[in-house]
Amino acid sequence: MVEAKRHSGGEGLSFLMVGGGPGAFIGAVHKAAVDLLGRARLVGGCFSQSFDKSKAQGKLWSIAPDRVYPTYAQMLTQEAARPDRPDFVTIVTPNNTHYPVAKMALEKGFHVVCDKPLCLTVKEASDLVATARQKRLEFLVTYTYVGYPMVRQAREMVKRGDLGDLRLVIAEYAQDWLADQPKDNKQAGWRTDPKVSGLAGCMGDIGTHAESLASFITDLSPVSLLANLDTFVKGRKLDDNGFVWLKYPRGIKGSIWASQVAVGKENGLTIRLFGTKGGLEWQQENPNLLYFMPKGKPVELLTRAQGYLHPHAGRYTRLPTGHPEGLFEAFANLYDGFISTIIAKRKGTKPSDFDLFPNVGDGARGVKFIHALIKSNKNKNTWVTLDK
Repeated sequence: MVEAKRHSGGEGLSFLMVGGGPGAFIGAVHKAAVDLLGRARLVGGCFSQSFDKSKAQGKLWSIAPDRVYPTYAQMLTQEAARPDRPDFVTIVTPNNTHYPVAKMALEKGFHVVCDKPLCLTVKEASDLVATARQKRLEFLVTYTYVGYPMVRQAREMVKRGDLGDLRLVIAEYAQDWLADQPKDNKQAGWRTDPKVSGLAGCMGDIGTHAESLASFITDLSPVSLLANLDTFVKGRKLDDNGFVWLKYPRGIKGSIWASQVAVGKENGLTIRLFGTKGGLEWQQENPNLLYFMPKGKPVELLTRAQGYLHPHAGRYTRLPTGHPEGLFEAFANLYDGFISTIIAKRKGTKPSDFDLFPNVGDGARGVKFIHALIKSNKNKNTWVTLDK
């Protein structure tokens, strides 16, 4: 087993949450991930637009009543003035509110954690990048799947040349939960509403995860793309299926298929990479396994928590071999790198190379990806160059 360096906790960080009220899914995941680390504590929040619901959530999570707020603006203003002000703010609200909450949090001097997509427009994304840099604040965008140990292993194998010269990057993310028009489903409601979700539906919701995963493993950003988007469900205003062809530097080619109408698929995120010396395949539904296909040799099955893995994979491994780790641990791994970086900056030391997490720049790239594919689709599936 790889002996992972674990933190002892007790660093004394605290944080606030915007969103995550009764009936929400992702807020509880964030909290559980931080609780798993034991390195920060949730001390306040504006969990819902309904103050009654917000208070109910605060009570459930044992938050002091005077630190549960009716609006995020009131919370950020009052919490910033406290002598024991929190260190960061976690944003788990629908897409259209990410920018104003993140912008105000940065202006108040808080580090930020935000669900993807970072925001709705390229202008907003550029502003958040500039503000975070000007304020010298850390900003984590929770592209969850790059937190898995075997994804870290894949990145290091590509980096050290195990695949030779990379040629192909193929990603897909297939679900079926929107194969019909769901009724009384809050999550489906806002994700298919352009006023809340933004320009893209399926591609903005899960296609951007596939793009992030590909960019993280290869350490490359696409330079151009061609997209074809579909809306299969009658009456739906945004895409529920799409194909994107990508060009990366050095002549590397790629593709992404994302769908939320692929009947029989639950959370089918898969990535395959092929080079001159071999290939790799990783599936999110079996995240503790990584397939390596060396040229002219039998396929190798690499498993989590083994001594032959790269130290970057071991760093984010918690349980012994044969004990599955999943989504909560992947979220926790992102927070671990984020918190470690904050603490290093506080101490005036350089953050470790192990503490990788998707930052505000990665979030901005995701926004540009979405806008480019929408442009390509509207322009009769033409190639579009991505802005740097």
